[in-house]
Amino acid sequence: MRSCQAWKRWLPWCGWCLFFLSLLAALGLGLLGTSITVRRAESVLRTVLQPIPPGESDSSRWAVNFPRQYDRYLLMKESQTKTKFGGSYPRDYLEETPQLVLLFAGGGFAKDYRQARGHVWSREDLLHTARLSPASPGTCWACKSSDVPRVLQKLAPAEMYGRPFQELAAEMNHPIGCLDCHNPETMELTITRPALQEALRSLGRDLDAISHQEMRSLVCAQCHVEYYFQGKQSYLVFPWKEGTSLEAIEKYYEDRQFADWTHSVSKTPLVKIQHPDYELYLTGIHAYRNVACADCHMPYRTEGGVKYTDHYIRSPLLNIAGSCQVCHRWSEGEILRRVETIQARVRSVRDRVEDQLLRLHLETGAVVQAGLSEEELTNVRGVIRKAHIRWDFVAAANGMGFHSPAESLRLLADALYFVAEGRVELSRLLTQRGIGFPLAVPDSTTKAAAQSVEKQFTAGQPPQLIP
Repeated sequence: MRSCQAWKRWLPWCGWCLFFLSLLAALGLGLLGTSITVRRAESVLRTVLQPIPPGESDSSRWAVNFPRQYDRYLLMKESQTKTKFGGSYPRDYLEETPQLVLLFAGGGFAKDYRQARGHVWSREDLLHTARLSPASPGTCWACKSSDVPRVLQKLAPAEMYGRPFQELAAEMNHPIGCLDCHNPETMELTITRPALQEALRSLGRDLDAISHQEMRSLVCAQCHVEYYFQGKQSYLVFPWKEGTSLEAIEKYYEDRQFADWTHSVSKTPLVKIQHPDYELYLTGIHAYRNVACADCHMPYRTEGGVKYTDHYIRSPLLNIAGSCQVCHRWSEGEILRRVETIQARVRSVRDRVEDQLLRLHLETGAVVQAGLSEEELTNVRGVIRKAHIRWDFVAAANGMGFHSPAESLRLLADALYFVAEGRVELSRLLTQRGIGFPLAVPDSTTKAAAQSVEKQFTAGQPPQLIP
């Protein structure tokens, strides 16, 4: 009875409650509809405010049409971002690992070897490296300026490469930018570097049949690859004719008996691997899963209803939520620990290879001082060459092996195998001449000490290695 009376008291208010609930629902639906309409309007491709002329190498001129992308691009001016094994600050590799000086003895990388900063610094970093001189070839500009595509509209590749570095400097006024990767008329991703076009054709690829997703890696492969300068004109070539694996690249160089320089300690002709990030990536799980370079280093961003590619190019470890967690459902801390654990393992094996490889170079230098003939050292220098190219294929790549951990460790293990083979042969040769171990190993514990020793070897006045 009481419940019926209570219900009767509240019954007149039910209508009002229903009215206000309906009003709130209508308001919510209205706001939702407005939001959807606004976001749809934002997401519609905007009218190009200013046509971008062919060959426009100044990225700031593109900002009228693409302000979000340009604002993010400018964030690469920050040159103090660090990860445990990388980042975009000018880390001095020779200061950090002085043994590198003697591992590159007689070559340019014994003078100066620094981690590259962001793309906006590419031109300035090139102009200030001690590895180049005014007499260096114009090929050195090929990956360092968005003016390169513009210059290539006027000059044939061979002509540009053959120009002196200093002469081309007046043409190269902008760092890596929009024109390097985009067609200014259609904004489509495009391969602007002849070396990559020629390399893909040598593999039998049809450049007109490449998917957009693959292009999101290939525009990076224009520069982040192994390459060499061919002939007197220093023509830029990617050594992919036999394939993109280390063994295929090695065969390419062996067939041509190519060497970048001769090591001033062991007198071994060697190849200096550049930064084979793309080749290593191709052997890893991300390439297998069709994850592009841009998916991790330039992930999509959303602002309002606009989705666009982030042009703040950096290590994914500096943007784990936007890069890694799109696919991996672990916490940021867990992802960081997993990545750094993989990198630390690769670095640990790499350190061992560097220690043993340096000993092999020095022991070969000792055998040279003992008067062994070139013929007697042929086999030893052959295994040095094999060990060195495998070590450098991992050491020269960015990511400390993370782009392909299994392949990186395989190559380092093979390098250790060849080093051991060479040291056994050298031990036999030294024993035959009554020379025992240990040798007099020069000090290379600091960059200054190592460079002092390197200069002696390169000048032909080496320290005595045999006690």
